[in-house]
Amino acid sequence: MNHIYWDTMLFVYWLENHLQYADRVESLFKMTRSRGDSICTSIFTLGEVLVTPLRYEKTELAARIRTVMHGPEIVMVQFDDAIAERYALIRATARVKAADAIHLATAAHIGTTLFVTNDKELHKLHISGISFIAGLDVNLF
Repeated sequence: MNHIYWDTMLFVYWLENHLQYADRVESLFKMTRSRGDSICTSIFTLGEVLVTPLRYEKTELAARIRTVMHGPEIVMVQFDDAIAERYALIRATARVKAADAIHLATAAHIGTTLFVTNDKELHKLHISGISFIAGLDVNLF
């Protein structure tokens, strides 16, 4: 079983039914699950994905997000001391935003096979513990 790490925006596209990306993310979800791979993300993702529904008082969407994120298909990794150390190293050596460093550190900590993001700046990085970083536009499977 491979760990496929999803950056926050994949969940946003999927759960908010984004016109351009929702179908692609749904397809990625189905392919990942059919292969027996795990979809992983940081607990931090839950907070990021809930911002817009909470801001605009979309209580049904917020409830759906909580249900999906805490469901059996998603592995949410807790932030701990080891991930904090990786985070610090990534921030010290790569020019990435704090939120991106949290995701990269979490993915590296669990030994991620594939880190999927729509952030083109992250595609060029090489992070120990992450085999591949790819965008939604890449034919992943």
